[in-house]
Amino acid sequence: MMIKGICVLNGDVKGTIYFDQKSETCAVKITGEVTGLTKGLHGFHVHEFGDSTNGCTSAGPHFNPHNKEHGARTDADRHLGDLGNISASGDGPTAIDICDCQITMFGRNSIIGRTVVVHADPDDLGQGGHELSKTTGNAGARIACGIIGIAKV
Repeated sequence: MMIKGICVLNGDVKGTIYFDQKSETCAVKITGEVTGLTKGLHGFHVHEFGDSTNGCTSAGPHFNPHNKEHGARTDADRHLGDLGNISASGDGPTAIDICDCQITMFGRNSIIGRTVVVHADPDDLGQGGHELSKTTGNAGARIACGIIGIAKV
């Protein structure tokens, strides 16, 4: 079974993100683009709730069903929603092209119905020494968000 997801980002920046998982044992491919980002790195995460009733703050904390500390996408010990940073040139759209082996679109830990959040600042990947490093990566304000839905295949 194949599931495709889609997320339309709204806020200070805009974008569309696509999720593709070919089977329950396969990594999730994340592609798309974000427009309006300032030059530099921006935290990119899946947050726990698919709720936008109070803007991006309603999305809650990072999706973390295993109660781990914040980390890099390549770390074994990380929130499931920790997808690291996206790098914006400041000139036009920022392309997204990520493959992640920890998130899933199937079962109990599915990201379907949760929220993608783009942050104003870089994610320090839990290594910054700031009081927020181990929970949020000290990635700053939530400048765009969107709920992950099931896409028409």
